[in-house]
Parts: sequence; structure tokens; C-alpha cells
Amino acid sequence: MGGMASDAPLAIRIERATGAAIERYLDALAALRIGVFREYPYRYDGSLAYEREYLASYAGSTASLVVVACDGDRVVGASTALPLTLHSDDVVPPLARAGFDPASVYYFGESVLEPAYRGRGLGSRFFEERERRARELGFAIATFCAVERPADHPLRPPSYQPPGALWRRHGFERRPDIVGTFAWRDLGDTEETAKPMVFWVKSLAHRAP
Repeated sequence: MGGMASDAPLAIRIERATGAAIERYLDALAALRIGVFREYPYRYDGSLAYEREYLASYAGSTASLVVVACDGDRVVGASTALPLTLHSDDVVPPLARAGFDPASVYYFGESVLEPAYRGRGLGSRFFEERERRARELGFAIATFCAVERPADHPLRPPSYQPPGALWRRHGFERRPDIVGTFAWRDLGDTEETAKPMVFWVKSLAHRAP
């Protein structure tokens, strides 16, 4: 499956791909993840080789989804989603401990967008497309997790605005009682350190008005 396309505001083209059709986007998505996640709050020091290996799992399932924003032939943004049970073991246990059936959950991965294309409604479009896919597949719950840095973190930019308002607007509830741990190497560090990842959850039992 894949290849469905439609138009987004300001002539940015949106493409949806699933399964093997995702392969063609892996290099662009890996580069986007590295570039965007270097920013606060992730400050992630990644490599293309690791990123491509991680993202290849999405191409292995027809139940996965990659939503891509293109300006002409250039990929300027993307978001991912797949069944929770197909994700790494980092994200399943916290939700299972909280009483969720992992088989009922569709997991939203990253949303990454070049800075020049932010503020155009593309972040909302990424949420809409992933939720549509979750409903198509019959999942009851959508979720994702996000890193939480201390409010007084010394490297927090003065202009930084947490994206919680966008997430709540799309019906997600922050669940501080559901916390996982991811480890990665921050920019400037020599070793990986563990970071708390707080989950946001939305029930898909009823279609939003």
C-alpha cells in the first residue's frame, strides 16, 4: 500500500506511505530526525546508519505509516506511526503496566519538520493523517511519548515553546503516571544517559466532533 497523495496549505504536498513503499523515504527521514532532534529538548547526537536501521522496521509492516511533507521533490517534514506491538520494547512495558492492552494501541512516532516550514499547519496534518490510519486499522488508543527536561534546564532556549498545546488540541492527555526511559547521547556528551519519556494518550472510541 502507499502512494496516496493530497494537498496541504501553501502548496506543500502530503504523501502517505505504508509497508514497502516507505523504503524510498528512509534516507530523507533519517536525515530529518538527526537535524531536528539536535534541537532542544532532545539534543540528540545521532548517526545516519543507526537512524536508517531503526526506521527500516516501519517498512516491514503494512500496518505502519509514514506521512511526508514535500516541497517540490524535497522532503521537508515527516511523521511516523505503527502498532505498539511492533515498536521497540522501550514503549510497551509502561503502557502495559498502566493497564492498556498493547494490541489495541497505535503508536505515533516522531514528527519532524524543518524550521522554515513550521507554523503552516503541517504538524496538525501529521496528527490527522496518523489518527485516520489508526481508525482505518481499528485501533482503540493512540499514544506517543515525549522527553521532559527540567524547566530550568541551562540549555533551554528563551524562545522555546513546549508543544503541549498542539497535542491537547488534538485530544491527547498527558499521563505523568506513565513514564518510560530512553537513552541517547546528548550533543557534547561522550556517553548515553537515560531520559524520562512521558506518555500522551487519546481514546479513539469516539470520533472527535
